[in-house]
Amino acid sequence: MTNKPRKSVFRLPKRHAADEATGLGAEGGKLLLRDQSLRDALVASLVVVILFSALWAMASTLINRIFPWMTIVLGIVVGLIVRRAGRGLDWRFPVLAAAITLLGALVGNVVVAAAFTAAALETSTFTILRAVTSMTWPVFFDEVISAADIVYALFGAATAAFYANRRLSRSEYLALRMWQKEQTDVLLERSDSSDRH
Repeated sequence: MTNKPRKSVFRLPKRHAADEATGLGAEGGKLLLRDQSLRDALVASLVVVILFSALWAMASTLINRIFPWMTIVLGIVVGLIVRRAGRGLDWRFPVLAAAITLLGALVGNVVVAAAFTAAALETSTFTILRAVTSMTWPVFFDEVISAADIVYALFGAATAAFYANRRLSRSEYLALRMWQKEQTDVLLERSDSSDRH
């Protein structure tokens, strides 16, 4: 026989250990900020926009329908990719995700329109995209982009901004707050010492 206490079936398991919240310390907050990478978020989101635009065009031509709501899906995907690749904690990452989603909505609509035009002219999408001139853009914006596309693009950008920032655990959040408090205290001490002199 062992002296181990039996676990009750009706007892819920603890999600957080008692000492988990203080495990990282202020140095952990500094490491969280150091892990941020705006460049990685930008590169990963641009790759996603290119791949998503190609898939969107292929799906639209295969089914012979245009899906303007795909920009909301693009916003979710871009937001999650910015979160994963950028590991961002501040305002730059949601702004980047929203801007890339708006750019991706425009690129996606251009590629879808080129794919439908290519099918009508019995040529390739790349041929249509290479033939775009400055005279083509006004026609594109007059005939292809609608109010629904703009609304979906704005909702997609808002969705991307929502998903872009990194979600912190309790201990990570506490470590970040401790590091920010340390930095504030250091700045206050410096300003007090300069006022005395």
